Amino acid sequence: MKKSVRIAVLLLFVFLPLCAQASDGLSGHWKGAIQLPDTPLEVEIQIKKSPAAEWTGTISIPLQQAKDLPLTGFEVKGEAVRFAIAGIPGDPTFSGTLNTETGLIEGTFTQGGQEFPFKLQRADDPLVMAKSALKGFDEVIQQGLESLTVPGVAMAVVRNDRLIFAGGYGLRDMENRLPMTADTLLAIGSSSKAFTTFALGVLTDRGRVDWDKPVRTYIPWFQLTDPVVTERLTPRDMVTHRSGMPRHDLVWYNNKTATREELVRKMAHLELSRDLRQEFQYNNLMFLTAGYLLETLTGKPWESSIRDLVFAPLDMKRSNFSVVDSRKDSDFAQPYRERDGKLEKIPFRDITTVGPAGAINSSVNEMSRWLMVHLYNGKYNGKAIINPATLADMHRSHMTTGDVSSDPRVSASDYGMGWFIDHYRGHRRVHHGGNIDGFSCMVTLLPDDGLGFVAITNKNAAALPELLIRTAADRLLDLEAVDWIADAAKRKQEQAGEVKKAQAKKAERRIAGTQLSHALIDYIGTYHHPGYGDLVVSKRGKGLQFSYNSMLTALEHWHYDTFNGKRLEDPTFEDMKLTFQTDADGFIYRVSAPFEPMTGPILFDKQPDARYRDPEFLSTLTGEYTLMGQKVIIDLKGDVLTIRVANQPASELVPALGDEFYLKEVKIIRLKFIFGKGDIAKGFEIYQPQGTFSAERMKKE
Repeated sequence: MKKSVRIAVLLLFVFLPLCAQASDGLSGHWKGAIQLPDTPLEVEIQIKKSPAAEWTGTISIPLQQAKDLPLTGFEVKGEAVRFAIAGIPGDPTFSGTLNTETGLIEGTFTQGGQEFPFKLQRADDPLVMAKSALKGFDEVIQQGLESLTVPGVAMAVVRNDRLIFAGGYGLRDMENRLPMTADTLLAIGSSSKAFTTFALGVLTDRGRVDWDKPVRTYIPWFQLTDPVVTERLTPRDMVTHRSGMPRHDLVWYNNKTATREELVRKMAHLELSRDLRQEFQYNNLMFLTAGYLLETLTGKPWESSIRDLVFAPLDMKRSNFSVVDSRKDSDFAQPYRERDGKLEKIPFRDITTVGPAGAINSSVNEMSRWLMVHLYNGKYNGKAIINPATLADMHRSHMTTGDVSSDPRVSASDYGMGWFIDHYRGHRRVHHGGNIDGFSCMVTLLPDDGLGFVAITNKNAAALPELLIRTAADRLLDLEAVDWIADAAKRKQEQAGEVKKAQAKKAERRIAGTQLSHALIDYIGTYHHPGYGDLVVSKRGKGLQFSYNSMLTALEHWHYDTFNGKRLEDPTFEDMKLTFQTDADGFIYRVSAPFEPMTGPILFDKQPDARYRDPEFLSTLTGEYTLMGQKVIIDLKGDVLTIRVANQPASELVPALGDEFYLKEVKIIRLKFIFGKGDIAKGFEIYQPQGTFSAERMKKE
């Protein structure tokens, strides 16, 4: 390419701001290209004439992601047409001739003294074409509801900044026969993650946070089990799932007592399974931490920040952060799941605490505005909400997921910042699903095509949202039709039999004829893990049950000291195996639970009887005792017992299992109080390697 030509092309590329998508066209829509020496530069132009006979227009250049740049300087004299791109150096100008019979404008494009031929062809209005492509789509949706056993679904489709399709289908409430609408509130689950990154992105634009500075820059006390990872982890690492930490979801799932800060602090006790940035590991707790970072930076709850930075600018007035709030609305959906081929209503799951990772509830009408700001270069209603470069950063691949595609029409996914990134039938796709009890959501952007989709159902783990979006995308992109829904219904039917066979074989791993090593009462108690909290085993009829994060599960003896979870109201721990362990003194001292599949079992240590932390009870143990002719003093400091022999320093007594204590400095030495009538200590025994020694309580004179 000659130097002068290269300069002209450079001017065009450098000075046109980045954006994306097509526009409408001289009293109509025009599509064509500027013929550069090496390649045609495709453009789309919309030109309108106002009632006052004034011409206005816009131009979009998809290759440069330039969208709706204003046109100015219109001169129309007979067949001669002239107009320029406003605000671009080099005075880029189109001068040509309009042929009304062929619908062509041909002429010369000039910029910075350089000339290039151009040709524009009158084209159909993209919005009209898009709406036409979705004609009869209602029937596809009804087919999906029926063949995949889904109570209801709401869906919206956006082209650039225009809503071209929205509706609700089926039922939002089966018992009361209430219809789903485009305004029905449903949980979007993990599709909420992109809202958290968006809000943080707005703060990066304002210089409040840097994606690549350590998290400890903003939260000094933040800590993980690995000190090196702790010092290096950045906000970008957290929102791209490359922290090295596996999910550990049961720490937060149904946890209604811990605050966000408390959950972030618990991460100091959760095992990492990979090194930092070594491997993609989806992690809700890291997104919770990103939300807590947002709270730290703004001094407001995450909810307030999302309202201020996202909901308010996008006019999302009914969207909320809690299923409790959704149920106060006049139009909300009930949650359902499929069991044995039938739909059943299930309880709402309140996950407000882990909100930054998945607690937003919205309607497809309001979510359509969320699509628009992503498709329209960070703008909504002409107002800039976020920097285009910041938005592009979120849509860019930052971490490979390691997935392998089994379908040549869909590439393996990478992960951006709150978004999965892949290619669907050759078109770049940015998307994120969401699943929480009774709801399934999919939000999809085709940024290079200016298309956005959102579909939400009130059924647990439903594939329908993704299938509807694929079907709609095929129509809008004029691709060869694929009956995604029929294929999925066929697979579902085929897999149903395999699932039943697999369930029937579960008992084959059970070892028959084994017995428990202890009486049932010995398994009862509170077991604790510093990151996961308490797991409480208690009596249930003639058997046992356990409670974790307020979820109650019955236990049946499986084999040896392993118990199996049985379904009660909450199925979370159904068929999960808990194994109890015995220490050298014969006490059941620990239970292992496979709460995190990427690590070894989570070990919960049995806690001593709660009364041994109760100052009122401990005070009854204080006093003077005689041991082998020596005076021993048991004293109380706060809620801690101490023991002192003769003139020796006092030693702290730490509660242990079996109503015992051990010396903090010498754990091998154990002490157990002996009680008489009225639960009054009359003495104690000390267990040492040399033997067991008895002490008697001295009578008060």
